[in-house]
Amino acid sequence: MSRLVIVANRVPDPKETGAVAGGLAVALKDALAKRDALWFGWSGKTAAETGTTPQEAKVGQTAYARIDLGHDDYRHYYQGFSNAALWPVLHYRLGVARFDRLDWFAYQRVNAAFAAALVPLLRPDDTIWIHDFHLFLLAKELRALGCKQRIGFFLHVPFPPRAVFTGLPHAHDVLAAMDSIDAIGVQTEDDAENLRGALISHGHAGAALRVGGFPIGIDAAGFANLAARLATQKEVTRLRDSLAGRSLAIGVDRLDYTKGLPQRIAGFGALLSRFPKHRGKITFLQVAPVSRGDVAQYRALRRELDESVGRINGQMAEPDWAPIRYITRAVARPTLAGFMRMARIGIVTPLRDGMNLVAKEFVAAQDQADPGVLVLSRFAGAALELDGALLVNPLDPDDIAEALDVAMDMPADERLDRWTRMAATVRTNTASVWCRRFLAALEGEEEVAEAGRTGGTRVPRPRKRKAA
Repeated sequence: MSRLVIVANRVPDPKETGAVAGGLAVALKDALAKRDALWFGWSGKTAAETGTTPQEAKVGQTAYARIDLGHDDYRHYYQGFSNAALWPVLHYRLGVARFDRLDWFAYQRVNAAFAAALVPLLRPDDTIWIHDFHLFLLAKELRALGCKQRIGFFLHVPFPPRAVFTGLPHAHDVLAAMDSIDAIGVQTEDDAENLRGALISHGHAGAALRVGGFPIGIDAAGFANLAARLATQKEVTRLRDSLAGRSLAIGVDRLDYTKGLPQRIAGFGALLSRFPKHRGKITFLQVAPVSRGDVAQYRALRRELDESVGRINGQMAEPDWAPIRYITRAVARPTLAGFMRMARIGIVTPLRDGMNLVAKEFVAAQDQADPGVLVLSRFAGAALELDGALLVNPLDPDDIAEALDVAMDMPADERLDRWTRMAATVRTNTASVWCRRFLAALEGEEEVAEAGRTGGTRVPRPRKRKAA
């Protein structure tokens, strides 16, 4: 079996405890355990200049190779083109995007630097799997340096309609770079259709044929066991005791403008205003760790949320009850699993999301004897799989309020029926299944991503290339 080379913008430090427990590592756990692997990318550190010689380490069968980013490249490649331009455009937010020619130059430069640092580490029969929007140009740069290996690319965020994406300066260059990729994966068939349309309209019909939908999953059994085990943990018990018998609604998101947090807070406020029978009977816990706190848009979002939460609590609270509890620091994943298990309602209402694994984690965490209800944005990729959720338009606080009212009053038999359907999907379409399906398509073992119930699509076998 060929070695698997994972390339991502950020690589965990193998020396840190729990370094391999991040989202991508969990998704790739089986593949990393069963074959030799190399994980290459940015160390998360900055230096005077972007590194050319990777820092290498090995843990088990997985080797890690990491380079530092130069200060200017961090500002222009990472904060600039990746996060100020690509991130909003891919989430359908052209009006929020900020473009700077220097950012584009840095984006090209860093993708080329990644390629130059990676090539000396490659073997002729490696399978290369590139992840996410930071590295759209990497496959083209690798081909320019003579790489003949199979190269796959997976986009973890949404891909917008052609008319939106082509508002991005240099969109044509990004699309042209996809000609160098053998298998291109996105989260949903909607994303796949959008990407195919953009590629075809720019003359890259061949690349369009290599696009497929591969919905990512979680380690459902592992998360369910974690949630059950943490149900009696000290922090979880403290939260349960503090609720004094009230129902818990929970939201867990990065503090980001794509997550629909202001509308969600407004929706909860509308629940209490329009359906006063629920006052004093439900507490909403929103965990939203601060993200990119040095960016003005994110600071403004935090101020807006602080004000909204304060206003609702000020208007609705009683001496023994605050409607909303709002945490902007990170909470450990095991603790969150325990919180989710006790929650009566999970609120996952992004304005746009590639998949949203929090929705799947909420389903996995539930007590099968008395499961809660998932209120889910219809614009999250997970909505295509979780047909037992109450789907809402995240832009409409009244729609959210009405769904929360339904969730609060939902009888146990309906909650169980809805949860059972979703749990079956989450347990079937796991992270390891996602990984196997994409690699099967990339490595030419199967022409079909065995999607069926999971929404995957036909991906033609990669083109044959001469060995390096």
